[in-house]
Amino acid sequence: MSKKVEYNKKVKKVIVYFLIILSILALMLRFSGSLSTLLGLKKQSGISVLSTPTEATVFLNSQEVGKTPYENNDLAPEQYLLKLEKDGSIWQGEISLNEGTVTIVNRDLSKDQTSQAGETLTLRKGKGLTVISNPKDASLEVDGKIAGLTPININLEKGEHTILLSHPNYLKRSIRATLPEGFNLVVSVDLALSEADLTQVSTPVIKTTPEVVVKNTPTGFLRVRDKAALNGKEIAQVKPGETLILLEELPGWVRVRLTDQTEGYVSSTYVEKKTTP
Repeated sequence: MSKKVEYNKKVKKVIVYFLIILSILALMLRFSGSLSTLLGLKKQSGISVLSTPTEATVFLNSQEVGKTPYENNDLAPEQYLLKLEKDGSIWQGEISLNEGTVTIVNRDLSKDQTSQAGETLTLRKGKGLTVISNPKDASLEVDGKIAGLTPININLEKGEHTILLSHPNYLKRSIRATLPEGFNLVVSVDLALSEADLTQVSTPVIKTTPEVVVKNTPTGFLRVRDKAALNGKEIAQVKPGETLILLEELPGWVRVRLTDQTEGYVSSTYVEKKTTP
């Protein structure tokens, strides 16, 4: 009798141990693919959303789900429409969540779309690093070594890496990411336009209003008439070297504006267009 009781106890212990192991296995494989399907577990994926500034409202498929920083590791592996909104600054884009992985989205929000920047990091089965950028043809450095121009796919060992993207007239962007064994890390980056330091740029002054200069005349001055004809009334006189605003060109005449804002006509023979130095 005692042997039977002892046997039953051993059987119960084995069953308990089996259930414990099965529970641990189920937790460990919660994010795995084929085996979780075999055990009847729900396939899952996750998302982590960061923003600058923080406390941006997060929308998934047009439904408000929280504020940044936001995390959810209980999502179906599919494509989502992600939207971030903060004080009138809005960003939205489509993201893909892959089974058993967490997709990371990091955005710098701004009302000026050209100042917005950010990146999305996605893992998929495979190996190496894939980098896509907007604009394309950005220079890629990985761990301080030049890798080429985007879009690009390179071989990369597992572990933590520093990714640096640069492009003329855009701000550089540095990303720290970890590549697990057996995965391809896809990094999609938006670069922000840089603001030119105009104090360091020498730019010639461009005059949009054409001007004419009075040439030497036999009389030492040039008559300004009220109409484009020799019988026009003289309304003013200008001296050689004076600069006048050119308003209109006519056969043999030009309509000009004087420094006192008087408008009239002078002979085109005795004026020449002023050239910008």
